[in-house]
Amino acid sequence: MPQSSREIVKRCLTFNFPERIPRDLWILPWAKIHHPQAVAEITRRFPNDIVTTDYSGSPSSLGKSDRYKVGYFTDEWGCVFRNILEGAIGEVETPVLQDIADWKSIKPPYELLPTDTNKAYDTISRFYDQTDRFVLANCCPRPWERYQFLRGAENAMIDMMMPDDGPVELMKVIHDFYLKELEFWVKSDVDAVWFMDDWGAQDRLLIQPSLWRELFKPLYRDYCDLAKAYDKFVFMHSDGNISDIFEDLVEVGIDAVNSQLFCMDMAELAKRVKGKITFWGEIDRQFILPSEDTQAGREAVRKVVSHLHSQSGGIIAQLEFGLMANPDTVVAVLEEWDGK
Repeated sequence: MPQSSREIVKRCLTFNFPERIPRDLWILPWAKIHHPQAVAEITRRFPNDIVTTDYSGSPSSLGKSDRYKVGYFTDEWGCVFRNILEGAIGEVETPVLQDIADWKSIKPPYELLPTDTNKAYDTISRFYDQTDRFVLANCCPRPWERYQFLRGAENAMIDMMMPDDGPVELMKVIHDFYLKELEFWVKSDVDAVWFMDDWGAQDRLLIQPSLWRELFKPLYRDYCDLAKAYDKFVFMHSDGNISDIFEDLVEVGIDAVNSQLFCMDMAELAKRVKGKITFWGEIDRQFILPSEDTQAGREAVRKVVSHLHSQSGGIIAQLEFGLMANPDTVVAVLEEWDGK
């Protein structure tokens, strides 16, 4: 009997010989705006093996406008983003917390958590029972990025160099909320929870690895410990060159990591962590996916496979059809993955 999408992904994550490499295509609104016909055809030909449950929690009283529209968007924490490109997400223009001494003024959006958990769990269960695909929770803790949204990127970096009581207490406020949010989701009918923080610059970690291990590794360990207590898989996304912390991600219990492999030395990564963690993509979206050279897309897949894939699993064919991506190259990449 053929393996279901859910079984294929689980076998991939546990290195238990999936019948094929699972697929996970991320489609940004930009692609739907600029290439609607291509998006429709691609999703028909290459259906995802991974989906996100449709339950999204209670509405926010602070969230205003559409985060993908040109103009201003206010999120559920009260952070105001300015967007200059339709179909993409902008950046925080003016941080909410100008002075770290005012950290007590930050109120996490606990209103988003359901008051009627039984009703919420019923909704999630119905979705889960009606699909044979691998289901992700519809939440995404991001403690470092949330800290930056509240303080601004420059202030946040300075705070990390001098993590006195203000930064530590603000991070605890953020972390406690995300733990509460994850506590709800790990008890639901989903296969995995996931979180994200972009930690890499083009060629190195944004902060010293030792400082990352002191301040942030314990937060991610808490998320993983909570998920594992309820037998959930754990996925993480992090942009940039994060080579220095891959062993740490393995150690805290992350099952799959979505990272910019083409910023790093894949051969060296393979020596260190191949077979210990699943590489949840991705194909380079800086140069390869925007290119009209479809053969470069195919060769990129071959490079990832040659270094990081084994017949027992460990690779998810993930890529992002996002800003400036060439539809023909996206198709070529997906065709190449399907041939592996």
